[in-house]
Order: sequence, then structure tokens, then C-alpha cells
Amino acid sequence: MIRLAAADRPDVLCLQELPAWAHVKLAAWSGMRVCADVAQMPHLGPLPIPAQLGRRVTALHNGLLRSAVAGQANAILVRPDAEVLSRALLILNSRDFREAQSRWLSLPLVARLAWAKERRIVQVLRARMLGGATLVVANLHATSYAADQRLADSELLRAAVFADGLAEPGDVVVLAGDFNVPAARSATQVALTRPEWGFSNPAPEGIDQIMVRGIAVDEITRWPRERRRVGGHVLSDHAPVEARLA
Repeated sequence: MIRLAAADRPDVLCLQELPAWAHVKLAAWSGMRVCADVAQMPHLGPLPIPAQLGRRVTALHNGLLRSAVAGQANAILVRPDAEVLSRALLILNSRDFREAQSRWLSLPLVARLAWAKERRIVQVLRARMLGGATLVVANLHATSYAADQRLADSELLRAAVFADGLAEPGDVVVLAGDFNVPAARSATQVALTRPEWGFSNPAPEGIDQIMVRGIAVDEITRWPRERRRVGGHVLSDHAPVEARLA
């Protein structure tokens, strides 16, 4: 999957829901500079386990177990000649944030428990690209809770505020990742396109998005199924999203 995604040498590649064991292999697979952070440590029930054990258990049935045992990580990959200026991380569903938002949203107990189930993060990388442009890239994987997508939407807003606070005047700011809420149901995505924020419009469909501020977006496309098929296998249940900037 990583080799395919990096084959056309993108400037930036944002990845979510990587198994925790995989982040140490990303540089070799992609040929890019890697900034990776583990969001959820590998565990078997309530017990933490080594990443390689999580890998072996998950291999028994990848489609069923997915990240339930192996943990998961996010990663921002940039082209080898990019200069990484800084990086930062924020837990999106920290306890204090959940408690405050749960009161604000009047969440029932079942929603509060679901929100606490798995740690969600946004990682932010500030990098100077070849040609002198400076990018602030925020990569997130928001909470998945279909019964109330306001949980994911509040995390997206928190990620946007965090990234905005790390940007310098003139920086291009990119919000990317699995937002886990479609644009049609996202008050945050609508707000981010207003002049005070200035982000590009989200894609009309899907929960995987790229929104950009500070430079025009020529085109946003989702990979068709055939583009992510290798050896007869479709490599991901999420179609990669690709943005071309002016």
C-alpha cells in the first residue's frame, strides 16, 4: 500500500490507521522522510502487548481484527529534500476535552463511553518544501461514532485550531485525514470555508478529506478502485484522496 501511494513521488503523504509495528518501516517502503506517531498502543484486552505480537495476532484475520489488537499510528511523509522545521501532536479526545464537550453537546452515557474507547490524535508538521513554500500539515483520524458524528466534528475543529496556532503568516495550511464525518453533516467543514478561516471546499462525498488554506487547489480526486488494486487485491477499503495545488 505504501509503495503504491508513494510511487508517483508526492510532496506530502498523510497516512492513518497504520498498524503500530509498521511505522518503523515507512521510510524504506516509501523513500520519503517520515514523521510518525502512535495513537493507540497494541493491546490484547486490557493488557499492552509488543507490536510484533499484535502483528502476528492480526495476521490470523486481517479483515476482521484490523487495528483491534495491533494498535494504530498516524504518519506524515514528505519528499526527501523537504526541511522539517517543527512537529507537534495533540490528543483530540483528551479527558478534559471530552468532559467539556459532552456537557456542551448533552451526550448520553453510551456516547461518552464510546468517545473514550480509543485515543485519537492530530499530528502537525511544519516543513519548507523545495522552492521555498512552507507547509503546515495537520493529519488526523477522528473518532468513528456513527450514532453522533458531532464527536468527530468537534475533534476536527480542535485539530484546525491547533494547526492554525502553529502556522506563521504566509504558511500554506493543510488539514488532511479521515474526518469520520461527511461534509454534508459537518458544521466544522462549512465553517472552515468561510473567509475568517479561508480553507478550500471539501470534497462533496466521503469522510476522507483534504482542505487547504493559502494556495489554490487545482483538483481533488479519489482514486478509483482499479488504481488501488494489486495482484487482484484491493489494498484498502478507503480510497486515497489526492489534491493538486496551484
